Amino acid sequence: MIRSRILAAGGYLPSDLVTNEALAQRYNLDTSDEWIVERSGIRQRHIAAPGETTSAMGAAAAREAMARAGILPADVDAVIVATATPDSSFPATAVRIQAQLGITQGFAFDILAACTGFVYALSVADSMIRSGSARCALVIGAEAYSRILDWTDRASCVLFGDGAGAVVLRAEADAEHGILSTHLHADGRLADILHVEGGPGSTGGTGLLRMAGREVFKHAVTKLASVVDEALEANGLARHDIAWLVPHQANIRIIEAMGKKLGLAPERVVVTVDRHANTSAASIPLALADAEAAGKFQRGDVVLMEAIGGGLTWGSALARW
Repeated sequence: MIRSRILAAGGYLPSDLVTNEALAQRYNLDTSDEWIVERSGIRQRHIAAPGETTSAMGAAAAREAMARAGILPADVDAVIVATATPDSSFPATAVRIQAQLGITQGFAFDILAACTGFVYALSVADSMIRSGSARCALVIGAEAYSRILDWTDRASCVLFGDGAGAVVLRAEADAEHGILSTHLHADGRLADILHVEGGPGSTGGTGLLRMAGREVFKHAVTKLASVVDEALEANGLARHDIAWLVPHQANIRIIEAMGKKLGLAPERVVVTVDRHANTSAASIPLALADAEAAGKFQRGDVVLMEAIGGGLTWGSALARW
């Protein structure tokens, strides 16, 4: 059986680290560290420097993942990038990254599923590897959300950060290790509770992020619980079989609720939201890179990833390390 195995993960965070207090001062926000931490668990975030592009951040994360995996540019035949903040409408940010990495073969394209983007991209890459369309893929989540935030809206602007994460997937004849399954969902009727105003095909230009926070929170709790159960049932696994939960890093209350649902000890839930804030499609691969660098994952560990984002989109991926 051919499976796609995660060989390694890598991450990149901009050098401008901004605490809650500094954020309030920088943008003259009527907020405080206590207010932000209580509602989200976020204490700081990284913000891209002027001129620092989504593709540059994605390429940096990919280089780290490739180095950890011992992979050369000539080994990669697919680059799939999840982003809601591309360098441009076209060409895809993925081809920009492909060029920056010196990859001259294979194919490259972007996926837009907001905060669920990495899970969507992982699912597509896994399907292509299983079908034989690719043998080694870079799956990248990269975001520059600071460019689409309304810095007068304290309810949303304090929640997001910039950064990129990447994983190397490779085809291996292994019936046990690798991506076990992925599960994707969307409901366009809920599109307006988390969206960015306008776009090239409507207003001619991209506007700012708008979010109905309470509505998003309500749907997140129920939909993530459902898609987690779906992943376990599809693989004949029980909650106690999960070694690690690597959730989308949006809100500490949602993360803790999912950990409790699975009966996981807090130390078995990978949490980076306090340091990274919500980096959208980059949050899960950044968390994977963080956990891998800390030596948390052991061969054979079952790792559950889940996310929800604008669309609404939501999904899960189950892997055996």
